[in-house]
Formats: sequence, C-alpha cells, structure tokens
Amino acid sequence: MTDRRLVIAGTGSGVGKTTLTLGIMSALKKRGLNVQGFKCGPDYIDPTYHTAVTGRVSRNLDSWMLSDDSLLDVFKHGSMGADVSIIEGVMGYFDGKRPETDEGSTAEISMLTKSPVLLVVNCSAMARSAAAIVKGFQSLSDGANIVGVIANKVGSEGHFQLVKIAIEKECGIPVIGYLKREQDVEIPERHLGLVPSIERGELDSLFDRLGDFVLETIDMDKLLELSVAEPLEGINGPSLFDKRKETTVKIAVAKDAAFHFYYPENIELLETNGVEISYFSPLENEVIPDDVDGIYLGGGFPEEFAQKLAVNHITKESLKRAIENGLPTIAECGGFMYLTESIETTDNLKHEMIGIIPLEIKMESQLVALGYREISGEDGNFFLKGLVARGHVFHYSTFQTNKENIPYAYETKGIRGKQKEGYLIHNVVAGYTHIHFASCPTMVGNWIEKCIEVKKAGNDF
Repeated sequence: MTDRRLVIAGTGSGVGKTTLTLGIMSALKKRGLNVQGFKCGPDYIDPTYHTAVTGRVSRNLDSWMLSDDSLLDVFKHGSMGADVSIIEGVMGYFDGKRPETDEGSTAEISMLTKSPVLLVVNCSAMARSAAAIVKGFQSLSDGANIVGVIANKVGSEGHFQLVKIAIEKECGIPVIGYLKREQDVEIPERHLGLVPSIERGELDSLFDRLGDFVLETIDMDKLLELSVAEPLEGINGPSLFDKRKETTVKIAVAKDAAFHFYYPENIELLETNGVEISYFSPLENEVIPDDVDGIYLGGGFPEEFAQKLAVNHITKESLKRAIENGLPTIAECGGFMYLTESIETTDNLKHEMIGIIPLEIKMESQLVALGYREISGEDGNFFLKGLVARGHVFHYSTFQTNKENIPYAYETKGIRGKQKEGYLIHNVVAGYTHIHFASCPTMVGNWIEKCIEVKKAGNDF
C-alpha cells in the first residue's frame, strides 16, 4: 500500500472540493500515476466521478458508520496497488455528526488515516482575510494536519499572490496553487443519467480540462511532496476482505442507472462470505436468473425512470414471482420504492411498480429525510435479528397506505429520536435506510443462512 495520501478538505460546502479533487486526480493520471479515490461520508455520487477519472473503484470512508479498524481496513484495501490516494472531504473540514466534536467529520478521518490535508479556501473578494480563515482551521484542533492550501476562485495571478503572501506569512504553510473564478467548471447534474454517461465516457473531456487547469496553476511536485505520510499500523483482527467461505448461494443484484447505490464493501462482504453475485437490469427489462437464492435491490433514482420501469413487465413479473415464492430480499430506498404499488412523480403522474408492498410512494419537491441512522431489526426481520447496524437516509419521497398496522422492518434512531421504518412481507426486508454492511457484518451471515434455509426447503420459482 502506498504511503502517499492527501485529504482535499474545504472550509465549507460549495468551496470547490469536488472540482479540485477531480482535477487533481486527472492531473496525477496525466503524470502517469495510479490514483485511488476515497470520499468522506456516505455520499454515493462523488465516488462515481472518482471511479471514472481514476479507473479504480472509489470508496467511502465514514467514521460514524464504521469502527476505526473497519475504516482503516477499507482504506488499506482500496489503496492496494495505488501510487497515491486522494480523499475528498465532506462539507467543511470539521463538520460531522455533532457540532461539539469531530465525530464523523473529514477532520476525524484525516486523523484516523494519518493523512496530510490540503485546505481549499474560496478566496473570492478577500486577500489577507484568507490567512485568518486558515489560521482558525489550524488552531481549532490539535490533530489537524493541514500541510498546505489551494486558493479557489481567485480573480487573477496578482490576486493569488496577495493571498499566498498573507497565508504563508501568518500560517507557516505553503499555498501550492489556485483556480481562477472563470475556471470554476460546473459539474453536470448529479443524478439524471449520471451512471450511463460516465460509463460511456461522455465526461472524459470535462475531466481532461480539469486536469489541464490543475497542471497549469497548481504545483504538482509540491503536492506530491506534501502527500508523503507516516505508515499506518495494522488493524486488530482479520480483514473484512479475507475469504471466509466457499460459494454456497447466489444473489441477484439490480444494477443500472435506476439502481446503483451500493457500497463496494457490501458486495465484497457478500462475496467473501460465500455469495456469488449475479447482476441484472430492471431498466433493460431483464429477468432475474432462475438459479438465484436471494435478491438485493439497492438505492438509486427509480422515480427518474418510473415510466420505463412501469412498463418493463418481464422484470416486474420475474421479481414478483420470485419474492412471492420466498426468496430472501433486501431492498434499500429506491429498491424499497420499486417494490411498492406505485410511484407518483412530481408531475402528478402515477406509475405502477411491482406491487409486493401495499404502499403508494409520492415524490415531494422538498427533501423529506436526511442523516445518519442507528438501525435495529423489528420482530421477523431475519437480516437484523437481534442486531444493531448503522446507515443513512436521503430521500424526497413519502408513502401512503390504508393499512392501520404496518409490519415495520426496522426501528431507527437519529437526531430527532426513534421511529419505526420500512416494511416486512414474505421474506422481504425493505426500508429507506442505506445500511453499511461493514457496520455489522453478522447480518450478512443472517441473510446467507436465510437463503440456504429457503433453498433447502425447495422453494422453486
């Protein structure tokens, strides 16, 4: 594993972390380096951009959902074979789970991984004041290893020199470069068609431009010099990625532009515990393989493709038949929505879904739920039977039902307290929460055991 790593952190959201991260990754690739991307927090979208630029699967580092050892395990596993690892921060450097601690923040992840930090500062309409901002970030926490600064949205080379002189004199760290305001390239819309457009290479020209901008105005030799970090210690206990069992069951996983929110570790934990993964696409109207023993329907944007999903009857009938015949199924957020009776989009059109879960989904114009959740299984939940896991929610939809007693799948705990969530029916465990399997690996074994139990019982669809 490389000992070259850098966190690209920001003073807040919207300062240009993603643009600069992609530009730095592209620039490093242009220099012939093998680059590994990571994203702090539970974000599913930014890692898809990292993956497209670097050609390596980007991974999330989340210090609230994962234990310290699990986070380091994910980091070390992802960094294998890379020349340098680039970790994109989330929100502001110190923003995390709660305002009085570093828990769940980019700062905590930089400290856990012993990573040097480049701080991105929006220097528009300021000069010496930029030094006050950097000095504040340096002094807030003793563990903050801020080794350099990138000035974003400067007006000119002259403006950059004013900022550079002020920060280097007052803060004692180098300002290694800048991007101009007119180079503030807008990242395309992050949901409609994102996955297929990236997979077809349609954003390659954007990444190429960002790399050229970075090479022109950021000192990449200095960046690489600052990226040299102290070696990380080993983790306590076995790795999550050690092979534990030979293949015993096969699970069908929905994967396309409508369903693509999966942590790589979720899939890998299934595989290391004896699961063969078989992908299928509801958008392509594909039938699930007839020899699978379970189904995984991840999150995504089914509402953006609701019209097409509604008329793809081959997939719908295939899934409905399999689920009604008992295949153990985990459905998260978009997958949960797909299993309901219908999705009503914001244009007030109702689209018929699979109809396994007797709920109707309605898309709202405002964000309905956002944040971390601690999650435990309700009675009958084979997946989280007696266990507690961690995950997050992010959705714009609500559901409606005529049922008085809903068979909830989970009890979740967030900043607003506890609430019941999701739905249990047949052998389906469904809900809005995106669960990180590495927060509670035992639930993977529970799912596999259920698949084996149903398989031995001879359920045949």
